[in-house]
Amino acid sequence: MFIKRKNKTKIYALGQHISMSAHKARRVIDQIRGRSYQETLMILELMPYQASYSIFKLVYSAAANASDNMNSDETNLIIFKAEVNEGATVKKLKPRARGRSYPIKRPTCHITIGVKDISLYEGEYYVDPYINKDYLTPLKNPGWAYTDMIDENVYSNGGVWDKK
Repeated sequence: MFIKRKNKTKIYALGQHISMSAHKARRVIDQIRGRSYQETLMILELMPYQASYSIFKLVYSAAANASDNMNSDETNLIIFKAEVNEGATVKKLKPRARGRSYPIKRPTCHITIGVKDISLYEGEYYVDPYINKDYLTPLKNPGWAYTDMIDENVYSNGGVWDKK
């Protein structure tokens, strides 16, 4: 795990070559993006996916980096960036009958977790993009279109996960 430090208020933890598919890791990452640190740990402990353990370790590492480098309290941290990129695919050949071989592909991924200390923004007005939404804006301005995937219920009938 590496530490990337771009800004004084933002700390990153990067996990490279984690042996899982990027699609499976994104399923978990999408649930924690924009949440507080303590809420994220609770969600990751209760999720029944294998990817949640690796992401749990990265979130814990990012919080430890933030408390060590910025002396920030863990109650003030939010996950402002969580992304998954595909890594190199490990390719092996498995011997089969009659002298043939069968390819085995093991995908890897790179996970980046970024935490931000919101107590450093006390003088500014901080708006959480996932909680404080103005749902009446489309009704007030008819030309304005709301295209954020956060508010759509993807678990209902006809959603993304209903397809077999």
